[in-house]
Amino acid sequence: MNKRERTLAAINHIQPDRPPIYVSLTPQIAEVLSAKLCTVYEEPIDAMESARISHMELLTKMGVDIVAIAPTAPPDGLTITLPDGKLKNEWGMIMRNVGIYSEFVEFPLAHAITKQDILNYTFPDPNAAGRYDLAAQMMKTYSGNYGVIGDVETMFFEMSWYLTGMEKFLMDLMLEEEYQAQLMDTIMNYIIVAGKKLIEMGVDILWCGDDFGSQQGMIMDPETWRSVFKPRIKYMFEEFHKVRPDIKIAWHSCGSILPIIPDFIEIGLDILNPIQPLAHGMEPLFLKNTYGKDLTFFGGIDVQQLLPYGNPQTIRDEVRRRIDILGKGGGYIVAPAHNIQPDTPVENVMAFFDAVINPG
Repeated sequence: MNKRERTLAAINHIQPDRPPIYVSLTPQIAEVLSAKLCTVYEEPIDAMESARISHMELLTKMGVDIVAIAPTAPPDGLTITLPDGKLKNEWGMIMRNVGIYSEFVEFPLAHAITKQDILNYTFPDPNAAGRYDLAAQMMKTYSGNYGVIGDVETMFFEMSWYLTGMEKFLMDLMLEEEYQAQLMDTIMNYIIVAGKKLIEMGVDILWCGDDFGSQQGMIMDPETWRSVFKPRIKYMFEEFHKVRPDIKIAWHSCGSILPIIPDFIEIGLDILNPIQPLAHGMEPLFLKNTYGKDLTFFGGIDVQQLLPYGNPQTIRDEVRRRIDILGKGGGYIVAPAHNIQPDTPVENVMAFFDAVINPG
């Protein structure tokens, strides 16, 4: 099997020779790995999903089977550095670098109260010139030999609070403030355009997502999710399937989201990510036995304890155990449950790859 054949088998619940691998990296660990493997370090790509689509030359050398493409900031919308050192992206979000990631410090729609406040705001154009140039180049390089994910994660829940502030957005959600529907629908329509474009380009999987879970449970009650978010997600899935009925759709949500997994299946989800191992109830055997006929699982390898603090043999053993459980009969993409962090030793990263590629 080549890498794409392996990917297609897995997501169609056919047993591949081994599960396909997908990995994403923080820039810091990418730089260390590049030096170790004598590969030129590449700066992260300017995109909302930067970590997912950066460092592909390095990752393909390491052995991934799946690469990701995504819309990027267009030439006239690149992230800029402000005089005080903060960063401002094309959405107007202002961040500061805190080491591993940048954190939001100023929210351009923190004042929003009415629908008109949203209508008065200038949002990025999903069809801006140059937004899909890199995606097209990557498709030309990788499609056919690799599985390809089109990434439009960070959707109308997370993007909304990136624009308003999380505390404000969640409080206003409970108060049913007027501006919220307009804000979420504006972002949703941007994502629909971007997702359709990537499907038309020929991706094998469209990767959607918003984080609805915490370590212990959902960050909102399931009924709020069902009334506000589920109908919009269902509508997006329907729009994506209009472009290609057989497109496989993945959803990323960190944390424990057990109450709404059946809802996702009901509205047409194919692939669930990231299967955060230490989140409450996200136990692989339970998930495989309960939902394995309906869902492909994507992730499942712990980045909180196992990868940074385990020894290489422990990592090999645990990765192989997860493959035995989640990979039975296909339906598994093996991946860390988040970007690999800079506290992860190089030998542990290599042990992850070794465990999958050389099952022993």
